Amino acid sequence: MTYLVGLTGGIGCGKSTIANFFKELGAHIIDADEISHALTAPSGIAIEAIKQAFGNEFIDDLGAMHRAKMRELIFSDPDTKRQLENILHPLIYQQVLAKINQLQHTPYILLVIPLLIESPKYLALVQRIAVVDCDEPQQISRTMARSHLTEDTIHKIMACQISRTQRLQHADDVISNQNELVLTKAQVTALHAQYLKMRN
Repeated sequence: MTYLVGLTGGIGCGKSTIANFFKELGAHIIDADEISHALTAPSGIAIEAIKQAFGNEFIDDLGAMHRAKMRELIFSDPDTKRQLENILHPLIYQQVLAKINQLQHTPYILLVIPLLIESPKYLALVQRIAVVDCDEPQQISRTMARSHLTEDTIHKIMACQISRTQRLQHADDVISNQNELVLTKAQVTALHAQYLKMRN
């Protein structure tokens, strides 16, 4: 079995940036968010189920899930959030398992899961947990700059995630992404070397 490292962190912590640093070093990445986007893109395999569950108004002109409308709905109604998760989560998990099987002969796999610690079945897959960490003001400013979400919306998203303290309690490794990227990249380089040794 290939060595699996779970990479997680709160919104705006920089998981994608960190994953790209690992990728540059030769690590193989499986990103649950990328899978979710593909499932809900035009012609994505989740689109028909979303259309049936929520109606055509939640599909945009290109045939993708209308993310802004869906975000507004699920944060105003927890039941619809669970309904969407019941559509997407099994499909994401199936694709994660398929990709793991395809990468069996690689040194290690970095599994990027935003809600890793909240998800027992993903926790059961990984041998190690790496947490990307920064403070809450950084999370908010980065997310606002990247996604143009309001601060209120970001706080609602953060409220759906476990706290920073809880996340750090589960970490085997912590990647601080608070300061200069060169310092962050140095941490990734050291961890990449460590993970290659752990596999052997």
